[in-house]
Amino acid sequence: MSYRHALAALTAAAGLVLASVPASAATADGHGPGRTLGELAAATHRYFGSATDNPEFTDQAYLDILGREFDSTTAGNALKWYATEPQQGVFDFTQGDQVLDFARRHNMSFRAHTLVWHNQLPDWLTSGTWTADQLRAILKNHITQEARHYRGKVYSWDVVNEAFNEDGTYRDTLFYRTLGPGYIADALRWAHQADPHAKLYLNDYNLEAVGPKSDAYYALVKSLKAQHVPIDGVGFQGHLALQYGYPDTLRQNLQRFADLGLDVAITELDVRMILPADAEKLATQAKWYADVTKACLAVRRCVGITVWDYTDKYSWIPAVFTGEGAALPYDENLAPKPAYYAIRDALKAAGR
Repeated sequence: MSYRHALAALTAAAGLVLASVPASAATADGHGPGRTLGELAAATHRYFGSATDNPEFTDQAYLDILGREFDSTTAGNALKWYATEPQQGVFDFTQGDQVLDFARRHNMSFRAHTLVWHNQLPDWLTSGTWTADQLRAILKNHITQEARHYRGKVYSWDVVNEAFNEDGTYRDTLFYRTLGPGYIADALRWAHQADPHAKLYLNDYNLEAVGPKSDAYYALVKSLKAQHVPIDGVGFQGHLALQYGYPDTLRQNLQRFADLGLDVAITELDVRMILPADAEKLATQAKWYADVTKACLAVRRCVGITVWDYTDKYSWIPAVFTGEGAALPYDENLAPKPAYYAIRDALKAAGR
């Protein structure tokens, strides 16, 4: 089933009434009518989305572009455990609901991120001493309550995020230490029980190239499918950096996971560089964005691409990677960069 058909079925099942996007949406530079990235992607039966975060909802100029240019969004932080269950058994979906409401009003699909991750956990969880039975019950309740709250309202869930190390071994997390590797299959089963219509993903970074980490996911997915564990896709985050080179095996890697009967998606794309940016770096960045887009377009089961926010104004990169940035298709003034036009051209060519 294509992304568009799946979204249509989900919308009908949930009884959602979504506002339509004006056919004459402005181009990225605001000069006259043109087709947006979302519209161009839809012509290829894919989506093109952007992550967002709640503090940005005070910036109307930012929201205008987000709602116009993209047809999918992901809540960057609003659905993580620290935000949704700040006290044990006490749930708060206010921030996630705000992002979902924006998505519904702008006819955007909603990727839900994430149910199980080792970071941004609440203090009550990380400071506790839990038996395996206790932690399994806590994990099941968290997944069940959150996925049930959004039942029928989301396109997909990143169920487990970043479960492996770079060498292909399991990441030593609270969940792995206490529950063993079976926590992943359990999480997928519980998510499916709570929201049977949502696509269920495993999601991680540095999966773009064929290597130990992506090999570990490949083996895990084969094992899960052999056990009839519900899994629909793998998310390739796509946090790339010019200084480390382009992952030339990206298309091959997307295809081998698709050949297992899975959807694949680029879920958190950005392409950072060592600052300052210059024309040469921006041109290379633009080519990389186009190449990632073309790789997804070349794989039938690559359902879409999400940039990890669309503007350098709200990028996470400078706060984490000192001296790096300029990673996104729009600059800090919300103006499109060469990367934007490279993405647009790649989508246009595929949609002809």
